[in-house]
Amino acid sequence: MGGCFSKPKPVEVKIEVVIPEKERSKEEMSPNGKASPLIYKVNGTARHYHLEEHPIASIPYHNPKDVVEASVCHVKDLENGQMREVDLGCGKALLIKESGEFHAVGHKCPHYGAPLVKGILSKGRVRCPWHGACFNISTGDIEDFPSLDSLPRFQVKIEKEKVYIRASKQALQTQRRTKMMAKCISLSNYNLSSTNVLIIGAGAAGLVCAETLRQEGFSDRIVMCTMDRHLPYDRPKLSKSMDSHPEQIALRPKEFFCTYDIEVLTEMQVVAVDVKSKIAVFKDGFKMEYNKLLIATGNTPKTLSCKGKEMENVFNIRTPEDANRVVKLATSKNVVIVGASFLGMEVAAYLAERAHSVSLVELEHVPFKKFFGERVGRAVMKMFENNRVKFYMQTEVSELREQEGKLKEVVLKSGKVLRADVCVVGVGAVPATGFLKQSGINIDSKGFIVVNKMMQTNIPGVFAAGDAVTFPLALRNNKKVNVPHWQMAHMHGRIAALNMLAHGTEISTVPYLWTAMFGKSIRYAGHGEGFDDVVIQGDLDELKFVAFYTKSDEVVAVASMNYDPIVSKVAEVLAAGRTIRKRDVELFVRHGKTGDMSWLTGKGS
Repeated sequence: MGGCFSKPKPVEVKIEVVIPEKERSKEEMSPNGKASPLIYKVNGTARHYHLEEHPIASIPYHNPKDVVEASVCHVKDLENGQMREVDLGCGKALLIKESGEFHAVGHKCPHYGAPLVKGILSKGRVRCPWHGACFNISTGDIEDFPSLDSLPRFQVKIEKEKVYIRASKQALQTQRRTKMMAKCISLSNYNLSSTNVLIIGAGAAGLVCAETLRQEGFSDRIVMCTMDRHLPYDRPKLSKSMDSHPEQIALRPKEFFCTYDIEVLTEMQVVAVDVKSKIAVFKDGFKMEYNKLLIATGNTPKTLSCKGKEMENVFNIRTPEDANRVVKLATSKNVVIVGASFLGMEVAAYLAERAHSVSLVELEHVPFKKFFGERVGRAVMKMFENNRVKFYMQTEVSELREQEGKLKEVVLKSGKVLRADVCVVGVGAVPATGFLKQSGINIDSKGFIVVNKMMQTNIPGVFAAGDAVTFPLALRNNKKVNVPHWQMAHMHGRIAALNMLAHGTEISTVPYLWTAMFGKSIRYAGHGEGFDDVVIQGDLDELKFVAFYTKSDEVVAVASMNYDPIVSKVAEVLAAGRTIRKRDVELFVRHGKTGDMSWLTGKGS
């Protein structure tokens, strides 16, 4: 490790603050209405920064050669609530009309490039049709995840009833904007073993926490530590795009962390936390003192308990190296996957065209039954069978057999023996919180860290986020739930950061996830745990459907395939605090209009 990724040496304090693009809250205003100073502490010493000392430039385009201006339509071409993709010659923008005003932002979601014109416009924001990220149409700022970046915002003017857009050519090409951030010019007044904010875990929750702190003007030391050897990366791609190299799926380049002074200590495992002394103890004996702590350690995959589980070529996929190795070993060979989990099914789909054979072993009689229901699960299972994946259901692995030290066969409790050169285990995971057992931090019977709506634990100054927590879900009357979704981890990190800065922000986001198999995606929003009925519109055999998961008379979740953007629409309705009744869904199904969402009009938009 070197540069901004090593343990820093004590040096003289130098602080630079870049004011973020955010209106200051009332709490930050003095009684006379003028901006009050921002106050942050460096090792207990208060430092004051006045907003007036750092004015934001009023001219957004500094290079005239980088600017393009074009007439894109007549003012009457768009009605209120409409969006249109418009071409400025050197790139496209999304033109939006809402409440009589025009807005122009980037037209692609910065996450995976989805066309936002096909998304959902609702109350000043647009929601991505693919994965549910939300962007403010006035500022372009991201308001819900997944995505780290916001949209570029372009100037709109009306002249002689024509709509003109003035935009940066570079922004039209990149279609993304990183928010302004504070940074420490030199790490300072800290000895080797102290930091203001320590983040244990470098996944989505940890990274978003660090970025949010910087976006909010926080200019003290931030240290992230991870057991991984890599900087934060797009973990869902480990099972969806298994041959991706670490640099291809990195969430931010190395230069980003150096620029904004977010230190990342790789291959560093925390083994204990002393909350009274505010000290984290690492496996190698190193100790680090902190002021605020975020625990975002994620989970640890379960392993098999049978004979032979430790032999070569048996994998839990946790790293890019694991995924790459599986692809290499599986090519033209026999693969057995244990567990029809999201990971197991995605790996099976990815390897189906590469391996000689793919067999999937599952204890249930239908994949995804508890999550998507039996009918959807059977439709997905049929799709896999049509792509040469063989299922062995309602059985378990009893033994893994080797030949010359390498895996050769997988023996099932049913007596069936499967040829296997590679075995991938996807039988679930447990929260990675064992190191906290003696800490005094509240952990439930399943090992999850218990937090409130502000992602705070029972210990002052200690926050937790991501797959390792249970938190009150507003959508389900504040029931404490664990939601191990990529999108939710992002939001957890943001909420934790805001409350480290005493903003008092509560989490209220709607869970949103997706899975990709054989070039098709299932999108899902809500929290369907405990659903008692599934109302389906569309054709399951054709894999074009939407499924509404109900509990009593209320829709608690929705899933779809080839039915965009209905999941994003339902997510917006639920995010607005509205209730969708089962009878409304049944009426929609009886009408039988594929893709018709008019019945949702007024329920959140």
